[in-house]
Amino acid sequence: MKFGIVPVNLGRFCEPETIVPFAQQAEALGFESLWTFEHVIIPKSYDSVYPYNPTGKLSFGPDAEFIDPLIALTYIAASTKKLRLGTGVNILPQVSPLYFAKQTACIDHLSNGRLMLGLGVGWLKEEFDAIGVPFERRGERTDEYLKALKLAWSGKEVNFKGEFLDWHDFKILPPSKQKPHIPVIIGGTTKRAIRRLVEHGDGWYVIHKDLDHLRENMAKLDKELKAQGRKKQTLELTAYWNYYAEGLDSLKVYEDMGIERVLINVHALRQKDIYTALEVFANDVISKVA
Repeated sequence: MKFGIVPVNLGRFCEPETIVPFAQQAEALGFESLWTFEHVIIPKSYDSVYPYNPTGKLSFGPDAEFIDPLIALTYIAASTKKLRLGTGVNILPQVSPLYFAKQTACIDHLSNGRLMLGLGVGWLKEEFDAIGVPFERRGERTDEYLKALKLAWSGKEVNFKGEFLDWHDFKILPPSKQKPHIPVIIGGTTKRAIRRLVEHGDGWYVIHKDLDHLRENMAKLDKELKAQGRKKQTLELTAYWNYYAEGLDSLKVYEDMGIERVLINVHALRQKDIYTALEVFANDVISKVA
């Protein structure tokens, strides 16, 4: 089992004197990856419903400080050697896919192939409005962008024409270090997100309420895999895990469902000192399952 920490671009992690030693300690203690989240802004008020909280709202407000995920991961990459770098998740349809292709290829190149791109369609319409990007049909644009990104990361000449993009006669160099492309990890548990995962994804970033909910989502995945004729073993599955609530024995349940990586929320480590929290978790968990 691989262990990751999320999110490392919010609050105290905005400070360079925190994020660098935290990343270096995580790497030394055997954590496999660090993960970010993405928003450009959080409006003072919004009607959009956040799907992963019963309140329909994010757990932090509009005055929260957070670093752009790609910048945070680049900063971490420069001070570490083997930590994987994950976005959990970036909102693909609200950005220029060409800029995104260039930026992510460069991060993967400079980090020596450590980037993992968790990608979703987004839910905060007010943020799309502020950026000036249409909220409508974001799913269709995401599907097309995913196809185009993989071509762009190859380093070969790109010729791609779709409904939303018309790319021709150029190369993005340097290409992504990882081949055939940067791993695409699809976020979301809706029927459409799972279909997108099986069609385009290399992995799944799944958020669940409890183990029963996770089992329901895995059943939906199995059904879609069968419909598209794809094997589950071709996907790397990543899920949240609350060790202190579920206990060490629950890890076997995740493994039996095919989960290869669990993410631990920083706040779930239950230590005010984040460096002590890393060490305690590593001693209590990582050392026992390695």
